[in-house]
Amino acid sequence: MTNDKGQMTKYKLPFLRHPDPKLQFAWNCAQLGLFIFPFTPSIGGVVLGLAMLLTWLQKYRTIIYRPLNIGFALFSVLLIISTVFAFDKKEAILGLFNFLPFILFFAGFSTLIQTPEQLRRLSWILVITSVPIVIIGLGQLFCSWYTTQQWESFLGWAIAPGGNPPNRMASIFMYANILAAYLVIVFVLGLGLWLDAYQQFRRRKRNRGQEIGNRAQGRISPTLSLLFLTVVVIANFVALILTNSRNGWAIAFFACLAYALYQGWHIVVAGVTGLVTSVFLAAFAPLSIAAWFRKIVPAYFWARLNDQLYPDRPVGLLRKTQWQFALSMTQQRPWTGWGLRNFTQLYEIQTKVWLGHPHNLFLMLCAEIGIPATLLFCALLGWIFMGGVKLLQSSKYLEKEDKLIFFSYLLVFGVWVLFNTADVTLFDFRLNTISWLLLSAITGVINYYKY
Repeated sequence: MTNDKGQMTKYKLPFLRHPDPKLQFAWNCAQLGLFIFPFTPSIGGVVLGLAMLLTWLQKYRTIIYRPLNIGFALFSVLLIISTVFAFDKKEAILGLFNFLPFILFFAGFSTLIQTPEQLRRLSWILVITSVPIVIIGLGQLFCSWYTTQQWESFLGWAIAPGGNPPNRMASIFMYANILAAYLVIVFVLGLGLWLDAYQQFRRRKRNRGQEIGNRAQGRISPTLSLLFLTVVVIANFVALILTNSRNGWAIAFFACLAYALYQGWHIVVAGVTGLVTSVFLAAFAPLSIAAWFRKIVPAYFWARLNDQLYPDRPVGLLRKTQWQFALSMTQQRPWTGWGLRNFTQLYEIQTKVWLGHPHNLFLMLCAEIGIPATLLFCALLGWIFMGGVKLLQSSKYLEKEDKLIFFSYLLVFGVWVLFNTADVTLFDFRLNTISWLLLSAITGVINYYKY
């Protein structure tokens, strides 16, 4: 690592300069696009696309020779091959648009994003923009807010009064589980920023002149940051509870446990473990034991976990049924799969139930694009994650104050994988874009220090 790189990671302006002046305008477009993207996906997507295009034009040769990008290019070829052999080729072609543009996006943004300070900036944008989304969600549930047709056509999203499904917060997303996936991401990034601000706050207490230094460098006071992030993190957690997503709840607790372990906070680890254990005992323990815990744990939680809150659900809507059907599809066509987006109609033919996906990304990919392509995709994800772990463990690249923010992105990566084992997030344009952006961010920092 050169001295220039070391100095650049210490650059603390909120609107920081890009390490490469040629990419400054692209980086400004990326920040602006991400800020407006959740609320106007069409306009935000265009601005993010402009940032990607500018990066490709400036760094074309660098991008095409990186091994990881070559791997994703091979994965793209396998997707196209699976489309040729698809059960319904039109649906499979449409399914390609959930992958191919985002692979180009990943290749561009993994070159545009390079430093831990850029990761902080992206985290702040995502956390700040989550505030109005939570407010809209609360208005949806408790004030029956809704959007008119004119606003829906302009914004590209709709608000259903009372939630979607009813009594489950969905806010500006089309379904409660999609909002839960989004909230899990911003909750984890918000916790990372909160811990970062907490560490700065403690350093300031040890050095009374630190706050003056922060102002001189353009940073917000750690005290103000800590207060703001405390409110936002709590609000995101409350909103996550109101989505009534079991998957989201479990992953949020997992994230808290992971942060506590990373920080060495053993009391917090014990508290989170005890809380989770109590909820699970209330839901699944023998009645003689569960009855005692149900006096403490609200039925809203344990009855949702064991499905007593929604009894007599159709067999076709159970995840077990969906997963078994996806495995059956894989067994019949293990090499090329049935084609992207083909699960839905095949499942409806078999069960007479319409279902958008089998609630497991990796089983869905095995069924739709075949085992070889799925294994390659998983290998590429594993390559990114292991590269991030190696960088985090290294003592000669990331500075101590930057390791926490990088860890938060690795944790978001793990959270994304866990969420997609019980759901599928790629069908929502905003959530799919944010997911690929986070993968790009991790890869970009790895490439910056590696090369």
